Amino acid sequence: MRWSWHVNPALWPLARELAKAKETRQAANSLTKTEQDMIAEIRHKTLASNADNLDRTSAYLTFFRKHPEVHWAFLAHLVSRNAGWSMTDLRGELLPRLLPVKVQHDYFSFLERGNWLIFHDAYPQLLLYEESVKRQTNLFHLLARLDVSLFMQAVWNHFWKTGDSKLLSISLIVNEQHYLETHMMSDEAYRNTVVETLPFALQEVLRLNLILLPYRGKEDGALRLAGEPVFHFASLTERIELGKRLYSLLFGDTPIKEGAMRWAGDKPHTGSRKDFWPHLFHDLRETTPGEPYRKRLGNCQLLPGGKRLYSPALRQVWKQVRHELPKAVDWYPAKKGVVMRQLVLARNQPAFSRAEEAYCQALEKIELAVLAKGRLLGT
Repeated sequence: MRWSWHVNPALWPLARELAKAKETRQAANSLTKTEQDMIAEIRHKTLASNADNLDRTSAYLTFFRKHPEVHWAFLAHLVSRNAGWSMTDLRGELLPRLLPVKVQHDYFSFLERGNWLIFHDAYPQLLLYEESVKRQTNLFHLLARLDVSLFMQAVWNHFWKTGDSKLLSISLIVNEQHYLETHMMSDEAYRNTVVETLPFALQEVLRLNLILLPYRGKEDGALRLAGEPVFHFASLTERIELGKRLYSLLFGDTPIKEGAMRWAGDKPHTGSRKDFWPHLFHDLRETTPGEPYRKRLGNCQLLPGGKRLYSPALRQVWKQVRHELPKAVDWYPAKKGVVMRQLVLARNQPAFSRAEEAYCQALEKIELAVLAKGRLLGT
C-alpha cells in the first residue's frame, strides 16, 4: 500500500516509528512481574475513574494539571464537560417537552457510551505516559497489552523523543475518532435509534449543537464562550476536523487557553449549564412541575419575571451505567493509507472565538419549538 506521508516530510519520523512499532509488536515478549502489576493498576485506575461523566471529566483535568505538555487532556476535559451538559439537557427545562422519554434514554445511552469508550481507550495511555515520566523510561511497548492501537504506540514513542505536543494532540484526536467509529458509530443499533433519526438531523440543520469552551477574560474576569458548531457527526472525517478546529481554537489562542484554564480550575464540573451561565440556568427547578411553558428568553437574557431554565446536575437525573467491554480491535491496519493525511492541521482554520450569540440563537430556536408544540397541543 502506498503511503501518503511522502508529501509531508515533517511526518517522516513518525512513519519510521510506525514501522518500528509494528516490528516491536510482532516480537513482543512476556511481561515481567513489575509490568504485569503496572498493567493491572492502570486498568484498575481507568475503571475507577470511568464511572460516569463527572469522574471522567475530573480525571482529564487532574492529569493535565500534572502534565500540561499533553494538551489533548485539557481539550478532552472541556469536550467531556459538553457531553455532560448534553446529557442533562435531556432532563432539563426544554428538551423533555420535545422528546419522548424513550428518545431521551436513547440519546443519553449514545452520549454515555461514546464518552465512556474514549476514556476507556485514552486514559490508559495517559497513565502509561505518567509511569514513563515517573520511572524516566519509555514504557510504550506496553500499550499493546492495553489494547491501544499500533498507531498510538508509534505516536507516543515519537512524542517521548520530540515533545511535539501538537502532533500528539492531533494524533489522539484522530485515534479516538477512529476508535469511536469502530466500536460505536458503525453499530447499526445506534444509527437506527440516534444518528439517523429526525431529531438528530434537525439539531444539525438548525445548528442547535455547539461545543462550548468557556473562558474568563484576563483583564475583567468576564465569562466568555468560544466554540464550534457540530455538523455531520456521523461522518468520521467531520468529527476529526471538528476536533482539530477545537484544538486550534483552544491552544492557538493564548487568551482562550489561559482563560479556559482559569475557569475550569475554579468551577468543578457538575453537568449543569449553571456552571457557566448561572444568569440563565439553575440546577433547581424554579417553576411548578407541569406548568405550561411561557417565553422567557430574549437576547441572552431572561425576560422580566422570567424564571431561570432548569439545568440539573448530572447525578440528580442519570444513574451510573455498567458498560460492556469492547472487543480488542485495532482500527489502524485497515486505515493506514489515509491516517497521515488526517494528521495535517490546516492553516487559517476559522476561529469561532465568540460563541455567545450562536448559543443564544440555538437556545431561542429550541424555546420556539417548545412554544409551537404547546400551541399545537393547547398546553
